[in-house]
Amino acid sequence: MQSVILNKFKTMQELTYRKSGVDIKRGDEFAKGISRLFPKSKISKISAFGSLFDIKPFAKACKSPVLVSSADGVGTKLMLAQLLNIHNNIGIDLVAMNVNDIVCLGAKPLFFLDYIACGKLKPKTLFEVVGGIKKGLDEAGCCLLGGETAEMPDMYRHDDYDLAGFCVGVVDKVKIINGSKIKQGDLIIGLESSGLHSNGFSLVRKVFFKHKDLKKYSRELLVPTRIYVKPVLSLLSAIKNNPQVLKGIAHITGGAFYSKATKILPSSLGMAIDTGSWKVPKIFKVIQAKGRISDKEMYSVFNMGIGMMLVVNKKYAGKVLNNISKKCKSRIIGEVVKSKKRMILV
Repeated sequence: MQSVILNKFKTMQELTYRKSGVDIKRGDEFAKGISRLFPKSKISKISAFGSLFDIKPFAKACKSPVLVSSADGVGTKLMLAQLLNIHNNIGIDLVAMNVNDIVCLGAKPLFFLDYIACGKLKPKTLFEVVGGIKKGLDEAGCCLLGGETAEMPDMYRHDDYDLAGFCVGVVDKVKIINGSKIKQGDLIIGLESSGLHSNGFSLVRKVFFKHKDLKKYSRELLVPTRIYVKPVLSLLSAIKNNPQVLKGIAHITGGAFYSKATKILPSSLGMAIDTGSWKVPKIFKVIQAKGRISDKEMYSVFNMGIGMMLVVNKKYAGKVLNNISKKCKSRIIGEVVKSKKRMILV
């Protein structure tokens, strides 16, 4: 009896965290590798239990600085990236989904944190992901301040990983863009998307249920989300953040035209959008035809080639369009109208 107890005790002693599927040493080495990719200032750096950011240099230009935050992921586009083993752009998507939301309020993104969860930490794959995060942050003029990498073999399958991002920006309280000044007759400028961005992939995977179809259109499906931060901030600087010029900004993500675009509208107003004013990218037409999807459903799910909308005073629309078009293909796609319907597609 005593020997049985000793054998059980010996078995218990031999159990380790690593044998349970979590390798702390490998995680630490991965974290060190990430830190080498992202140089820090003396204040904005990763510490043992939290990350520090000196907001003073960025708040100097604000009489009354307000912090703006966002948290988002990339949805089931991640499943497609994993299925096709293409990971180098998904990090750009993660950054874009957050910083594009921040800039909609007229805010400058300051810092970003990422969360990576996986079944088994595979440095090669995850360094590709983090490389994309770095590209996105460089494009947005934002820094990576910290994050978390969690190895959870009982939660995720061996090759699976999940991503989430968290971003904080700053804007002067008097310069916040919230759509409250939008009026009937204002024009809507559409900024071209790079493709599907990071929405609608649950439907896409139903349409392209065969692996050969996903592989055939992988380039179009996995093109990273366009980051609009620098074009919009440049425009705001050119117009001196005049709220009578640029009145509202909408990032066209989940809910697309019918839900996301109209969120910035005051009550009793609608958007009349001329769907013939821009060329819908071919990939959307392929999805619609192959899935036999209605127009309304397409414009409820996908950006259809317009990744961001600006609502501007008609008087200044030409000036705004000229400025933003230098950095991102844009065009006037509609106007604000008095209507009980929030979205009118013509």
